[in-house]
Amino acid sequence: MSDAPRLEPLPEDWQTALFVVAHPDDIEYGAAAAVARWTGQGKRVVYCMVTSGEAGIDGLHPDECGPLREAEEIASARAVGVDEVEFLRLPDGILEYGVALRGSIAEVVRRHRPDVALTINFRETFGGTNLNQADHIAVGRALLDAVRDAGNRWVFPEQLTDGLEPWGGVRAVWAGGSPDATHAVDVTDTFDAGVASLKEHRAYIEGLGWEGWDPEEFLDGILRGGGQGLGVTHAATFEVFPLGWG
Repeated sequence: MSDAPRLEPLPEDWQTALFVVAHPDDIEYGAAAAVARWTGQGKRVVYCMVTSGEAGIDGLHPDECGPLREAEEIASARAVGVDEVEFLRLPDGILEYGVALRGSIAEVVRRHRPDVALTINFRETFGGTNLNQADHIAVGRALLDAVRDAGNRWVFPEQLTDGLEPWGGVRAVWAGGSPDATHAVDVTDTFDAGVASLKEHRAYIEGLGWEGWDPEEFLDGILRGGGQGLGVTHAATFEVFPLGWG
């Protein structure tokens, strides 16, 4: 008998999702395989990168690194059926949770009007003592607020021009790879697409200097753990933050 926690399947009765993360490549460590499943069902998934990841490669100046990483993310998104990728181009590595970040994300929510919003783990750790990165935490916290800000016409009212309207239709925020995950998505059939998506980040992976690192083996290790909790081969895990009352 497996001692893995039993996970609930994520609902799939929605049509549009907005995935907001700090950096190009954040989605690709497991969640992209779920995105491939959803786009294969005909759902619309939009990516929003808050930064361009320009501080992510030690040997490459940010002026060169940012455009390179944007191009890699666009190719990575395409591998899982996503053709809408936005970059807010806020400064990598020093994002701050607060009103300004909430406003930037709320404007994106209002434009795309998603049913669900996603991000990656924004808890303090990835489990145990493995600390999370500051930008991930800031973006996740800001997204939780921004999806509610977006529905209030008196919050960031200056955005409501040229036909832009409040949007209070986000049902929940889902955080991929959280140590407190309660739900999962069967990605057994889209595992290969997830691997292909991660492999598009060639320059970034090379820049990390992880000798002998194998993307397929890495994702298999992550997604098999989720699969055990769902009773399938591979699954992407998510923590669910319901919105609304009750």
